[in-house]
Amino acid sequence: MGEQRQRRPGKCLERLDDKRVERIWRREGLKVPQKQPKKGRLWLNDGSCVRLRPERPNHVWSYDFVQDRTHDGRIFRTLNIIDEFTKEALAIRVKRKLNSVDVVDALTDLFIMRGPPEFIRSDNGAEFIAKKVRAWIGAVGAKTAFIAPGSPWENGYCESFNARFRDELLNSEVFYSLREAQILIEKWRRHYNTVRPHSALGYRPPAPESIVPIDQRPTMH
Repeated sequence: MGEQRQRRPGKCLERLDDKRVERIWRREGLKVPQKQPKKGRLWLNDGSCVRLRPERPNHVWSYDFVQDRTHDGRIFRTLNIIDEFTKEALAIRVKRKLNSVDVVDALTDLFIMRGPPEFIRSDNGAEFIAKKVRAWIGAVGAKTAFIAPGSPWENGYCESFNARFRDELLNSEVFYSLREAQILIEKWRRHYNTVRPHSALGYRPPAPESIVPIDQRPTMH
């Protein structure tokens, strides 16, 4: 009998499942660890599959849409484009409606100023997978990297930027017109790039030198 009593606790422990352990944790007032979502791979336009991480400036750009409303209830959208390595907000395009033409137009302006990045990451939205967008990106020498549907963590850099954009500006500002939204959002973008400290950058702004006061610029002789 003594030997059987010693073995019973072991058998009971073997029968404990995850749900029972979770109930015990909750009963004792302990915090139940959150389940981590499964992560998918990134499929590039050449068919290769990698977990793409930025390694240097102009290596990986990412872009995404954010939606808000003006005071009259009308919807407007922003196209946010960032450099994942430097954390710089390269552009925020603000319009009532945005489509693949606007994506190409915004990227064209950036490519002219900075040259194309090696990769451009986005989700699988219709504007991003349009044939002309992919064809144009490939024609200028960049590669596309689409995240898997329902996997926002694969676009974590842009998701993090969008959250700050909404918390620091959209949720606290009333826009009485589209033009006012465009002006205030551009002002916020410049502050984000040149003044606002970022913990990931040693509490420095992403691009403090990108905007130089006119009186501090070198004169031409």
